[in-house]
Amino acid sequence: MQTIKVVNMKCGGCEKTVTTALEKEGFTNISVKAPEGIISFDDGNMEKAEKILSKLGYPKEGTPEAESVLKKAKSYASCAIGKMK
Repeated sequence: MQTIKVVNMKCGGCEKTVTTALEKEGFTNISVKAPEGIISFDDGNMEKAEKILSKLGYPKEGTPEAESVLKKAKSYASCAIGKMK
Protein backbone atom coordinates (compact mmCIF):
# COMPACT_ATOMS: atom_id res chain seq x y z
CA MET A 1 0.00 0.00 0.00
CA GLN A 2 1.22 3.49 -0.88
CA THR A 3 0.30 6.60 1.10
CA ILE A 4 0.40 10.29 0.27
CA LYS A 5 -0.42 13.26 2.50
CA VAL A 6 -2.11 16.20 0.77
CA VAL A 7 -3.47 19.62 1.70
CA ASN A 8 -6.90 21.27 1.23
CA MET A 9 -9.05 18.19 2.02
CA LYS A 10 -12.09 19.09 4.06
CA CYS A 11 -14.94 16.62 3.91
CA GLY A 12 -16.73 13.67 2.35
CA GLY A 13 -17.16 15.57 -0.91
CA CYS A 14 -13.38 15.77 -1.21
CA GLU A 15 -13.10 12.06 -0.39
CA LYS A 16 -15.63 11.13 -3.08
CA THR A 17 -13.93 13.28 -5.74
CA VAL A 18 -10.50 11.83 -4.97
CA THR A 19 -11.73 8.24 -4.87
CA THR A 20 -13.61 8.58 -8.17
CA ALA A 21 -10.65 10.23 -9.94
CA LEU A 22 -8.15 7.61 -8.77
CA GLU A 23 -10.48 4.69 -9.60
CA LYS A 24 -10.90 6.02 -13.15
CA GLU A 25 -7.12 5.87 -13.53
CA GLY A 26 -6.87 2.26 -12.33
CA PHE A 27 -5.90 2.73 -8.69
CA THR A 28 -7.35 0.12 -6.34
CA ASN A 29 -8.06 -0.32 -2.62
CA ILE A 30 -8.32 3.45 -2.14
CA SER A 31 -8.66 4.85 1.37
CA VAL A 32 -9.17 8.57 1.92
CA LYS A 33 -9.15 10.30 5.31
CA ALA A 34 -10.17 13.89 4.59
CA PRO A 35 -9.47 15.60 7.92
CA GLU A 36 -5.93 14.23 7.98
CA GLY A 37 -5.37 14.59 4.23
CA ILE A 38 -4.14 11.01 3.97
CA ILE A 39 -4.76 8.96 0.83
CA SER A 40 -3.68 5.33 0.52
CA PHE A 41 -3.99 3.01 -2.47
CA ASP A 42 -2.71 -0.15 -4.13
CA ASP A 43 -1.78 -0.75 -7.74
CA GLY A 44 -0.83 2.70 -8.90
CA ASN A 45 2.09 4.94 -9.70
CA MET A 46 2.80 7.50 -6.94
CA GLU A 47 3.91 10.20 -9.40
CA LYS A 48 0.72 9.74 -11.42
CA ALA A 49 -1.37 9.94 -8.23
CA GLU A 50 0.36 13.16 -7.19
CA LYS A 51 -0.42 14.74 -10.58
CA ILE A 52 -4.08 13.69 -10.43
CA LEU A 53 -4.50 14.97 -6.90
CA SER A 54 -2.76 18.27 -7.61
CA LYS A 55 -4.97 18.83 -10.65
CA LEU A 56 -8.01 18.41 -8.38
CA GLY A 57 -6.60 20.97 -5.92
CA TYR A 58 -5.09 18.54 -3.42
CA PRO A 59 -1.31 18.85 -3.85
CA LYS A 60 1.18 16.84 -1.83
CA GLU A 61 2.01 18.40 1.53
CA GLY A 62 5.36 20.19 1.61
CA THR A 63 5.50 21.00 -2.10
CA PRO A 64 5.45 24.53 -3.55
CA GLU A 65 1.97 23.79 -4.95
CA ALA A 66 0.70 23.23 -1.39
CA GLU A 67 0.91 27.00 -0.82
CA SER A 68 -0.96 27.90 -4.02
CA VAL A 69 -4.16 29.93 -3.68
CA LEU A 70 -5.25 28.55 -7.07
CA LYS A 71 -4.98 24.96 -5.78
CA LYS A 72 -7.04 25.90 -2.73
CA ALA A 73 -9.74 27.36 -5.00
CA LYS A 74 -9.69 24.21 -7.18
CA SER A 75 -10.14 22.07 -4.08
CA TYR A 76 -13.36 23.93 -3.21
CA ALA A 77 -14.71 23.23 -6.70
CA SER A 78 -13.70 19.54 -6.47
CA CYS A 79 -15.33 19.32 -3.05
CA ALA A 80 -18.60 20.79 -4.34
CA ILE A 81 -18.65 18.38 -7.28
CA GLY A 82 -18.08 15.44 -4.92
CA LYS A 83 -20.96 16.56 -2.71
CA MET A 84 -23.33 16.64 -5.70
CA LYS A 85 -22.55 13.06 -6.75
